[in-house]
Amino acid sequence: MEVKNLTKILAVNFGGIGDEIFFLPTLISLKKEFPNSEITLALEPRSKSIKDLTDIIDNLFLVDIKGKNKYAEILKLIFLARRGKFDIAITAGGNKFMSIILWLTGIRQRYGYDAGALSRKLLTQTVPLNKNQYACAMYHDLVKPLTQHRTELPVLNITPQPKRENTVLIHPGVSKMSIQKGCIKTVGAEVWAKVIDLLTEKGKTVMLAGGPDDKECIETILNSISCKDNPKFENYYGKTKSMRDLGELISGAEKFLCSDSAPLHVAVALKTQTYVIFGSTDDNKLIPKTDKVVPIKANDNCPLKPCLWERRMTTCDSLDCLKISAEEIVSKIIE
Repeated sequence: MEVKNLTKILAVNFGGIGDEIFFLPTLISLKKEFPNSEITLALEPRSKSIKDLTDIIDNLFLVDIKGKNKYAEILKLIFLARRGKFDIAITAGGNKFMSIILWLTGIRQRYGYDAGALSRKLLTQTVPLNKNQYACAMYHDLVKPLTQHRTELPVLNITPQPKRENTVLIHPGVSKMSIQKGCIKTVGAEVWAKVIDLLTEKGKTVMLAGGPDDKECIETILNSISCKDNPKFENYYGKTKSMRDLGELISGAEKFLCSDSAPLHVAVALKTQTYVIFGSTDDNKLIPKTDKVVPIKANDNCPLKPCLWERRMTTCDSLDCLKISAEEIVSKIIE
């Protein structure tokens, strides 16, 4: 049955699961402005698990924009958008091609970043793309023409768990796609193993978690730690089957230690005290200004840092920015 006065919104954001978590405050503010709305998110298949973390998204369009059939996938998106009879469309893409795609959908109200004269002609309204801010705020700029509501952080549909005192949950991994692209963003497995041993020696209960992409790293850690049979070490690898499961584990931990990856953004949303390894990426853009999130960085004085995405698309060979010792990491957590 058709709902009267229903506002149908199409949001387009291609990226990893972390990008979709960053995008949630934008969608939440739209829902506040248009409470009688239906929100459809067009995204890459690899990020579809965002639907498990929120109730704000009603439908998904899966578009494999980075696959072999890129142009066929774009045509599919245009077809689905035209058939969906949307009232409003917003795109998080920062190039003129997304303006063309939205224009081809025939959706009357179209919003996106100012990517030049063509985007200003094809979109209803553009906003400046300011990358020099926290990513949630960058995405939220898209809806300034539509609402005065302001949502600062993601809100996830995860049941809060009782905090376990004196616990440190560790998630060492990053996405396999990052590694395949030559984007090294965390310390080696041997360092993580030493961190675990040091924390258990200091009386902390350490919980180790990871996803399918982390199999090799986790195996190296398990083969390297001396506390494997210590009751203060708990191995949760393979026991969290979804981002929601991991979110519940993060919610119950007193402290969380991770890399620059999607679990970081889940922890931010859950307001768990978090410590995150940063190397070549910019912590100012990836974490909010809060005492709840502490970046751990090498004192390497590299003049190019942060360089990843800013000056280069892959990390350098020396990786001085990731020469962080286990002792330095542990000192941040227990200070």
